[in-house]
Amino acid sequence: MTRERLKIIFMGTPDFAVATLKTLVENDYDIVGVITAPDKPAGRGRKLHESAVKKYAIEQGLNLLQPTNLKNEDFIKELKSLEANLQIVVAFRMLPEVVWNMPAYGTFNLHASLLPNYRGAAPIHWAIINGEKVTGATTFFIDEKIDTGAIILQEAIAVDENETVGSLHDKLMVMGSELVIKTVDLIQKGAVETTIQPKTENLKTAYKLNKENCKIDWNLDIDTIYNKIRGLNPFPAAWCHLYNNNDELDVKIFNVEKENDEHDLDNGQLIVSKNELKVAVRGGYINIKELQLPGKRKMDAKSLLNGYDFSKNAKML
Repeated sequence: MTRERLKIIFMGTPDFAVATLKTLVENDYDIVGVITAPDKPAGRGRKLHESAVKKYAIEQGLNLLQPTNLKNEDFIKELKSLEANLQIVVAFRMLPEVVWNMPAYGTFNLHASLLPNYRGAAPIHWAIINGEKVTGATTFFIDEKIDTGAIILQEAIAVDENETVGSLHDKLMVMGSELVIKTVDLIQKGAVETTIQPKTENLKTAYKLNKENCKIDWNLDIDTIYNKIRGLNPFPAAWCHLYNNNDELDVKIFNVEKENDEHDLDNGQLIVSKNELKVAVRGGYINIKELQLPGKRKMDAKSLLNGYDFSKNAKML
């Protein structure tokens, strides 16, 4: 039996969330409110930066809220006044119970992994970093913990051998928006059948990314290094120290290729030619195609080699 017309509140912040909001709008769902992060100062000028979701919501003339405190009484009062019966969350922050437990049909979240694996802040990155062959997206009803609620729908997608977080992000963004529409349709029809997340040992976690866990360890094997670099390309980017001419620079590494081969060079040693910049590692070489020196723009390795001198003992650390 079909339920009453859905009145939806959407919560999200980055581009990944915009795709879902756009799909909901284009499918004529009644979006009574959009909640996104407050504007934040960014860049050298510290100008206020509006979220991607805010920009889209304004373009569509949607009712926009930007609370700084999700437990604030005035915000809760305003939220109740919208009389939504369903809330959808995509790439937003953790909600207090007073918020997620408010609508009659619940609050569900789109998460970019096959739960229960890769709960956390960076599921797309870690799936590639860990060399997964398959990942996916999950919709689930939110509960009091992070990414632990009852699963509504899941869909899997293959991870290509040379996939980057950028390309996989875009695929999951589209697939996820379609999964949300399927989920909303089930809720509208009163046909949802949920599955409790299994309690599994050795779950893989999508830890929040920081400078330390984005650093490349050139002593690891070639596949581990290759997976890490592509799992952080193009954002936030893997990095390492470049030791050259007694200088130590922090360098970001983007596009790379791997060459499996046997050699007796030290890990991290640079092999520099007119057209190539390679790093010796266990099991072969990482051929750097695109990188960024501090204070410089991102560039391809060939352009760098045209105007940058490497010493004979140059090394990645």
